[in-house]
Order: sequence, then C-alpha cells, then structure tokens
Amino acid sequence: MASMSTLASLASAVAGPKVPVSTLVPVGASPENYQPTPDDISRLHDASVFIANGAGLETWLAHTLDAASAPRQVRVVCTDGLPVVDGNPHLWMDPELARRYVTKIRDALVAADPSGADGYRSRAADYDTKLVALVARTRAKIGILPSARREMIIFHDAFPYYNRRFGIRTLAAVELSPGREPNPAELASIVRLARAHHVRAVFAEPQFSPRLMETLAQSAGIENVAVLYDDTLGTGKQNADYVGLIDYDTDAIVSALR
Repeated sequence: MASMSTLASLASAVAGPKVPVSTLVPVGASPENYQPTPDDISRLHDASVFIANGAGLETWLAHTLDAASAPRQVRVVCTDGLPVVDGNPHLWMDPELARRYVTKIRDALVAADPSGADGYRSRAADYDTKLVALVARTRAKIGILPSARREMIIFHDAFPYYNRRFGIRTLAAVELSPGREPNPAELASIVRLARAHHVRAVFAEPQFSPRLMETLAQSAGIENVAVLYDDTLGTGKQNADYVGLIDYDTDAIVSALR
C-alpha cells in the first residue's frame, strides 16, 4: 500500500503485475488534509509494505500507523535522506528525485519478499531508464519557452522541485499551507505581481475549488487557467500514472505559457 496514488504508480512499476498495489488516499483527494477511515486503517494493517512520502505531507501518518498496529510491516518513507527545501514535501515532482524514490521502494520490496528480488531489481532498472528519458523529454519541452515566459502563479505550492529542475520561476502560490486561502490584501498583492510580470496563465489543481483561481485570473486580466496534477493522479489515460502525470503537466505548462 502507498499513501497516495502517485507513489502507488511508482510502486506498481517496480512490483510488477502479480503484486497488488493499493493506495490509502483515493485518486482525486489531497493527501495533505485526508482523514483516514476505519476501513483504511484495516487495509493498512493487512499490507505487507507501506510506502509514504513523509516530509510532513501526510499529517495524519503517525497516528494512522499506530492505529494500524502492523509491527511486521515493511515501511519506507521516500523523502528520508533527500534534500527537503523550505519544508516543502513535493519532491516527487522532480523526476530526478523520483528516481531516488524508486530505489527506496525497490529495497523495501526486496526486504519484504527476498524471493522476488531479481524481478524487483530488474523492473526498477527498466523504470529508471524511463525516468531518465522523462527528464530529458521534459527539459526539451520547457526549453522552447523564452526565459521571460518561464514564470508561474500556482494555487498549491507543489512545484518548487519541478521548477528548480527545469528552469521555471514560481512567482507566487495562492495557498501557502493546506486549507489556508489568502486574505484580500494577499490576493491583491498576487494580482499586482501577475500584472507586473505579464503572467500569461495561472495554474490550479483538480482537487481544489477553481473559484479562487478564476477570481485571480479575472482580476489580473489573465485568460488562461490551466489544470495541473501533483498530489494525485488523474482519471484519464494521459495522466493515470506517474510518467503520464509529468508529461501531462509539462504539456499544460508549455501550452499555457506560450
């Protein structure tokens, strides 16, 4: 079991088709403010491996693991030992850091099931090749944007690692912490920033209400409100796995900023 769908996608790539992988937080929900149910805790108890992101993303994690009471369960926290910047937990949005996640997931599966070690290692190596190609492909796509247009205003501050990797500047995030919307003065400041930089688009996520971003776009005279995925996979073929999610987001960013 993985805490959320993006991690479940990475785990499935390593585990292979014969190992069932489930997700605690359902597709379309935010792992940052999710409240696990008694059924979730029961399912977690039965999982032989549990994969979490950590770095403060799953605020409910510690008490949920305690309630699940599975002392023999192999657990991996993907961000342990990785460079968490300014407390932001969204490291997986940088595919280079996702490669490190895959290594940790591989090692956890080998620890839980040594008899399947060769398969886990082989699939992890194959998937790593795909992630290397994803980095190169993403860099090439972003590379067509003039540097002056590589600026984003986003709803949810989930893109600092992606943006740092691919040379995009985050001008502002509307929601600085889960569930905290900006006050009128903060929103006015973001509008002024958008106008001063001639921002071409603002970016929202499907798990949040679009009302605030639409208000921001109208106030700043921006026509484009683009939808990105980060904390959850999508439900369409394009973004139903991790590689597809990054490709989808990159295409949306490039299309909006061009």
